[in-house]
Amino acid sequence: MSVDPEVHAANRAATDRIRQLAASIPDDRLATRVGEHWTPGVVFAHLAFWDRRVLLTLEASQAAGRVVVVDVDIAANDISLPLWLAVPPRDAMRLAVDTAADLDERLATTDPGLLDELHAEVPRWVRRHLHRDEHLDELEAALGARG
Repeated sequence: MSVDPEVHAANRAATDRIRQLAASIPDDRLATRVGEHWTPGVVFAHLAFWDRRVLLTLEASQAAGRVVVVDVDIAANDISLPLWLAVPPRDAMRLAVDTAADLDERLATTDPGLLDELHAEVPRWVRRHLHRDEHLDELEAALGARG
């Protein structure tokens, strides 16, 4: 099964959403709770982290000419939380935007056969918009609830 070219457009749209949301959050809202432990900065640091994970997988796969699974345990979120909290929110926003844009370009220009293999292994590695939009929805909901 071939990866639908619309995936790249959806990824770019999610990156634009990251960029627009990052630019729209005023400083006085940077401490807003997003869920129990997260803040807007953590959301953006998290997005950058997981997009960078896919970049690493993509780079290793391109170098090998086949899918190389870079093992990262889901516990990485909990392990990384104190580090993400230490990242200044504006820096986390910049990292999320820059990493998402870089990954979008790399995915869009990856050999279609390798892209299909990556998609078959873990669809969300290619369909980055799914992960991005999930967390951006949570962030927007938290920002909408003043508190």
